[in-house]
Amino acid sequence: MSKKRVALGRGLSALLSDTPESEKLEEAGVPAQTSGVNEILLTEITVNPYQPRKHFEPEALKELSESIKVHGIIQPLTVRKLSSNQYQLISGERRFQAAKLAGLKAVPAYVRSADDQQMLEMALIENIQRENLNPIEIAVSYQRLISEINLKQEELGERVGKNRSTVTNYLRLLKLPPDIQIALRDNKISMGHARAIINVDSPDTQLFIYKKILSEDLSVRKVEELVRQLVSPGKEGSKAAADKVSAGPPKEIKQLQSTLSTHFGTKVNVKSDGKKGEIKIPFYSIEDLNRLLEILKV
Repeated sequence: MSKKRVALGRGLSALLSDTPESEKLEEAGVPAQTSGVNEILLTEITVNPYQPRKHFEPEALKELSESIKVHGIIQPLTVRKLSSNQYQLISGERRFQAAKLAGLKAVPAYVRSADDQQMLEMALIENIQRENLNPIEIAVSYQRLISEINLKQEELGERVGKNRSTVTNYLRLLKLPPDIQIALRDNKISMGHARAIINVDSPDTQLFIYKKILSEDLSVRKVEELVRQLVSPGKEGSKAAADKVSAGPPKEIKQLQSTLSTHFGTKVNVKSDGKKGEIKIPFYSIEDLNRLLEILKV
């Protein structure tokens, strides 16, 4: 087990270099191919079940497929043989998906020997290093390396070229409520927002801060200031501030927001400190703005 890990760690630079894919995988400790480049039918290839990225940008895939129609697949895929006329991807899923879009019947591929553990470890580490994964995909990949490959956080940090605190920060994201994880995955909030929210213990308060970020377009610094008010020990009034945030806006304000949102056909945000406040009505296009102006008779 440990020998495999050391070999794979040494091979990361090869995986990320411009050398041919066959050489990269050999450097990474994956056994040599059983043959040279083969033409393999797409129907005989199944995807890598250990692939951490589950979503590929449709537009990027379409562009790659158009390129493949013109130039073909320049860099062969790498697969392992499962049985007669049955193969499984080790690397190259974007090319595989794009080839299907391009209407190809077969693709060039190296055939290699690799067991399940090698497939998992290589797919996770290679994707962490090479793909533009979102923070949740990275966190899930880190967690899988820890739980399924039995790596410690220090070993994981060495393997992916990150210090332990960075690894810990990613893993902590998985403790956030599902709504916040989805927002982070979909780029509705940033990693900075999420790292600030995670310092609040109460899931209800975390969700309230998250909704406040969306409704008021709070910067990371503003969120950090809000969180400091809630968690800093010894600060006068911090408990009252926490109670206030946890409670959310007053019932009357919620009712007003609901009434206005229904009237304008969009989510309306109302803020008030009891004396003064503001009403925010967002619009998402010029047409949407004109619609709101008609309602307001402006």
